Amino acid sequence: MGIEVRNINKRFGNFVALDNVSLNFPQGELTALLGPSGCGKTTLLRIIAGLEQPDAGQVFLDGEDASSHHVRERQVGFVFQHYALFKHMTVFDNIAFGLRVKPRKTRPSEADIRKKVMSLLELVQLDWLADRYPPQLSGGQRQRIALARALAVEPRVLLLDEPFGALDAKVRKELRRWLRRLHDELHVTSIFVTHDQEEALEVADQIVLMNKGKVEQIGAPTEVYNHPASPFVYGFLGNVNLFRGRVHEGVLDAGGVPLDAPEYAEARDAQGIGFVRPHDIEIERYSADAEGIVAKLRRAHAIGPLAQLELERADNSELIEAVISTDRFEHLRLQEGETVIVRPKRLRVFVDEAV
Repeated sequence: MGIEVRNINKRFGNFVALDNVSLNFPQGELTALLGPSGCGKTTLLRIIAGLEQPDAGQVFLDGEDASSHHVRERQVGFVFQHYALFKHMTVFDNIAFGLRVKPRKTRPSEADIRKKVMSLLELVQLDWLADRYPPQLSGGQRQRIALARALAVEPRVLLLDEPFGALDAKVRKELRRWLRRLHDELHVTSIFVTHDQEEALEVADQIVLMNKGKVEQIGAPTEVYNHPASPFVYGFLGNVNLFRGRVHEGVLDAGGVPLDAPEYAEARDAQGIGFVRPHDIEIERYSADAEGIVAKLRRAHAIGPLAQLELERADNSELIEAVISTDRFEHLRLQEGETVIVRPKRLRVFVDEAV
């Protein structure tokens, strides 16, 4: 089922949580709402679920205006960060709960409920825990049970609010891979909220970047990462180096170092910032006739296939982060304190009001 929100506005007192947000969530896809705390992503999720009412705007489920529908009528499965499992119920009874409280005319038989619950437990690979209680489970297991419970009622939409936020890094990584595999099996239209860029880039089909109640960019993970639409998106999705200066006729003058910005060929002495990812920085040993930015190697961390370098510009003391292969680092035979030449390989410039 496809989901659409149109012109959603929501305020809490003087705080604008959502500012005229319109979005399409494609049927059968997994969409990540990504952004910093307070950007409006959880409020939007709760409005789609029917747990929160917008001040203005509409929610459409399968083309039907569901704005006035109660949460129970929307057929939404909701998974919270802190599981919200019933501690006094077994794992089996937690998953069966949504089926057992259905109106009598739509409630399955107890035999059908048992069959359904056991198939879901197999799906989430925890069928051996049916008789345990939530406090006896690990955090990762509890979250998988919470997901099974949400799926038990066969929701038209699955909504997940920071589903792995309370787990440690290793378990998070395992569970997000598992969620991706599960989604590929079920193809339930799903939206999950996260502030973890890596999580969104790894799991989602589509990413919606939000900031201060507005949508900054929508696109596939590769699209938003490789072609950020704004300085905010560039800075939020991973580490980035900033080269500040004036843009004139397609060139950014970053402290006396000319950097090509052909998309601004018409610019005349405009203020601009060049954004460069650490892996798009080229390093070579210093020589007086080499073109590029002169910098000093402050710190090198070369473990595994990549070397992370921290460099300080000679002209203004700004730090530059670079990531190169360990093979390249060893070939250069660089020592901390040594002077090098830095060259951005791929540069994205934003000017004037966009900065």
